[in-house]
Amino acid sequence: MRHRVSVAVGALLAIGTLSACSSSSGTTSQAAPSTTAAPGPVPVVRSGGCSANAVVPAGETTVDTKSGGVARWYVRHVPPSYTGTSPLPMVIDLHGYQEGARIQASMSRLGAYGDTKGFITLTPEGSGNPVPRWDVGVSTADMRFIGDLLDEAGRTLCIDTNRVYVAGLSNGAFMTSAVACAYSDRVAAVAPVAGITADIANCAPKRPVPVVTFHGTGDQFVTYDGTFGKAALNLPSPDGKGKLGDNPQFMAKMRRKPVPDQLAMWAKRNGCQNASTQTAVASDVTHFVWNCPADASVELYRITGGGHAWPGSAFSKMIAGTVGPTTMSIDADAIMWDFFVAHPLRSRTNG
Repeated sequence: MRHRVSVAVGALLAIGTLSACSSSSGTTSQAAPSTTAAPGPVPVVRSGGCSANAVVPAGETTVDTKSGGVARWYVRHVPPSYTGTSPLPMVIDLHGYQEGARIQASMSRLGAYGDTKGFITLTPEGSGNPVPRWDVGVSTADMRFIGDLLDEAGRTLCIDTNRVYVAGLSNGAFMTSAVACAYSDRVAAVAPVAGITADIANCAPKRPVPVVTFHGTGDQFVTYDGTFGKAALNLPSPDGKGKLGDNPQFMAKMRRKPVPDQLAMWAKRNGCQNASTQTAVASDVTHFVWNCPADASVELYRITGGGHAWPGSAFSKMIAGTVGPTTMSIDADAIMWDFFVAHPLRSRTNG
């Protein structure tokens, strides 16, 4: 294991190196109304780590591992309430393009939020080198790493396997979307921030995956209307040579439908009706809810004028010169956690 990563060091690192996709949660703003829960109780399912009395220290630790014979690592944040015998929910938090796990852990602050709500947070590092990123797809080496991470967490931690969730920012949000395709039988619900996509090759989920997403209309990296973000053109190319705007193959992969179209596609896949309700939860935030089965919810928080940011993040607001405006009207951590609590994994075997 590497040394524990402090939030302060992570924050300084982010200020010095961030040029793309991210934010954090350090706000006391009120969360928007939570979503409607699926009917009937869903039992706690104990992972193998519970029987093994998987006692690990509370706090933040960097853990070395392997996937497909290749060295990988992730940041593990364990809340003080963890005992090693009572299973806790778990959230996997995926970083944006170029940022890496340490910056994401400092920006989303889901680990610190988990301390107050009693869930474990794992923040893995993508495979890109020299530019950390996720190779988005259902059959990539990075997707295998996520599956191996789920396996390792089940063996080494006492988790509730009916309450495993994934969130992510930007490139990590696209990967989060792909996880809903590849591991729909293992991940209960997802929360992509500033980067949802439903247009994924070979996406064949075994069950509808509930999704709550957040996106700013002023995002200059992953635009709301699906066009190329001007700010994204100046990001480094995946090989570290030149800029993304000079890489036509990578730019071709960035062509996406507008955010509302992506949500409509996801809603159709989940068996929802096209109609959605709109509620103004703040002067700059509108909450869209599709008419879906209770265990297949699709929701969007649209931030008018919002940038490439994690809503409610004091850190993101501090770096507005890079990511654009950050709304403090809502707290993404609080909203997605309420959504997760309302949407545990429901299968034929557990109701």
